[in-house]
Amino acid sequence: MKLFRLVATLSLAGFIGLVAGTAVAAEKLTIAATAVPHAEILEFIKPKLAKDGVTLDIKVFTDYVQPNTQVAEKRIDANYFQHQPYLDEFNKSKGTKLISVIGIHVEPFGAYSKKVKDLKALPEGATVAIPNDATNGGRALLLLAAHGVIKLKDTKSILVTPRDIADNPKKLKFRELEAATLPRIVDQVELALINTNYALEAKLNPLTDALALEGRDSPYVNILVARDDNAQSPAMKKLAAALTAEDVKKFIEEKYKGAVVPAF
Repeated sequence: MKLFRLVATLSLAGFIGLVAGTAVAAEKLTIAATAVPHAEILEFIKPKLAKDGVTLDIKVFTDYVQPNTQVAEKRIDANYFQHQPYLDEFNKSKGTKLISVIGIHVEPFGAYSKKVKDLKALPEGATVAIPNDATNGGRALLLLAAHGVIKLKDTKSILVTPRDIADNPKKLKFRELEAATLPRIVDQVELALINTNYALEAKLNPLTDALALEGRDSPYVNILVARDDNAQSPAMKKLAAALTAEDVKKFIEEKYKGAVVPAF
C-alpha cells in the first residue's frame, strides 16, 4: 500500500510538473520586425523575457505590409517596425483593426545623397526618391519643406503627396518607390529620403551622412502593435515592459548614438 501511495504521489507530482512546464512553454510570442534596429532591440531583451517565462520568436521582414497582414490574420502575435500614422493609414486602407500597445523609440527620418553635399547644391531637375507609402512619403516631403527645398499647400497634413507641392523652384522630379529599396538606389538619384531602419541596414549613419534629419521631437514614435484579443495578454504586457525598461534605453543610446532615440 505504501509503495502504491509513493508511486501515485510521484505520478501526480510528475503530472503537475508537466502541466506547469506546458504553461510556461505556452507563453510564447511570435513577433515580426525589421532587422535594424527593431530585431536587434528584441534580441537584446529576449534572454530577460525567457527568464520571465516568455519565449520570443522573432521573424525578420524587409517590407512594411506583411508584418501587419500576418498579425491581422493571427499568423503572428505582434509586430514592431512602424509608427502610429502608418498604422492608422494601414488600418484605414486595409480594413484591419490593429492597435498600438506601447511606444518605444523614434528613428529620425533623413535625406541622403551620393552626388551632392548640401541640399542647396541640388541641381535643377534633380531626381528625388521618396517612399511610396502615404505616411512616409508625406513625411519625406514635410522634411524637404522644413528645409526650404519645396513649399507645400498644407504643412500640417502628414499625408501630403507630390501633388500637394505649391512651389518647386528647382523643378525637382519625384520618384515614389518602396521604402526598402531606397538605400539601394541612392547612388542613382540626386537625393533619397530614407527611413532610419533601412539607412542603418545599408550602413548609412544618419548623424553624419544625412543632409537633413528630423529632430528628436519627431511625432513618429515606433510602436509595438497587436490585436484587441491579445494586446492585454500577460505575455504581451511582459514584452511591453521589457521594451521600455531602463536597460533598453541605455542599450539604444549606446548602440545607436542618437540615430535611434528612446521615446519613454
